[in-house]
Amino acid sequence: MNGSGLQNTFGMVAKMATLHWKGDEIGDGINYLTDVMIEHLDCITKSKFEAMSSDIAIAQFRFLERLLLVHGHWCYRRMSSMICYFFYKNIAFGFTLFFYEAYASFSGQAAYNDWYLSFYNVFLTSLPVIALGVFDQDVSSQFCLKFPVLYQEGIHNVLFSWTRILSWAINGVFSATCIFFLCIYSMEHQAFRKGGEIVGLEILGTTMYSCVVVIVNLQMALSINYFTYIQHLFIWGSILFWYLFLLGYGAMDPTISMTTFMVFIEACAPSPSFWLMTLFISIATLFPFFTYSALQRRFFPMCHQMIQLMSFHGHVEDPEYSEMVRQRSSSPTLVGCTARLEAKSMSFEGET
Repeated sequence: MNGSGLQNTFGMVAKMATLHWKGDEIGDGINYLTDVMIEHLDCITKSKFEAMSSDIAIAQFRFLERLLLVHGHWCYRRMSSMICYFFYKNIAFGFTLFFYEAYASFSGQAAYNDWYLSFYNVFLTSLPVIALGVFDQDVSSQFCLKFPVLYQEGIHNVLFSWTRILSWAINGVFSATCIFFLCIYSMEHQAFRKGGEIVGLEILGTTMYSCVVVIVNLQMALSINYFTYIQHLFIWGSILFWYLFLLGYGAMDPTISMTTFMVFIEACAPSPSFWLMTLFISIATLFPFFTYSALQRRFFPMCHQMIQLMSFHGHVEDPEYSEMVRQRSSSPTLVGCTARLEAKSMSFEGET
């Protein structure tokens, strides 16, 4: 569901309602089904068979405003953020493998255990993405209706442009670079255990993988606008699940756990260096994104960020701040409560 598709649907349905209005249905049945199918999105009223054939069915035209301005905006934002984050988390993970292969002169030596590779997209990073795509909301439904200018973010593809996709990809490369090189140079030629032993490949791989899991989940926490108990459970639960998996998998027989046998229990967990490196590398990797987000929100805010600040500071009912947000609109708003108020004022002026 994209912004332009919803706008075209709104225009088509409104036009057909004017030309073929009969009671509370469009036309007289199935003949009009193909007329309202636009970009795989069809909004139909009343007919049971037509409703079963549609992607979205509404009982009355008055529900169309909320469908477009609220759910259309939320869905566009969720899908665009989810896809961009998919690029980020897989690039951040994949480039650590690439850097290690280059560091090992492309010898074919694996940086991570096979089960680490399997669990990354299945258990450790998948649930937070699902929560983002289902529950995230930048502003409440009341603000979506009050400020229809938010809908133009989808029309102009503000959140899913090539610039935004490439910026997330570059952020993924930057995260992988920080994780790999900080791990390598922090652990190289350093005593890691109490007995003075230096780090082996199994400890390096576990430390790098731990940093990847923690950082991509913390990046998700920084990107979410609307926290629920489910998001907290999925984000922090994914990090906790990784350490529990290390604990259980490493305690298994060496024929099963292979290179990870007792690595976490005997080497990583008792070492303060392991926990300090995870904390330091996470802060160093996420600090540039946090700084950029803070500066962009402060000096170059987008429409939804302006509304969030208005809500936080209690200026929602202030007409001066509301007009400031509406001036960000790149074209006149033709739907929503602001359009109705403007139409009433113009009607009143015409009568006088």
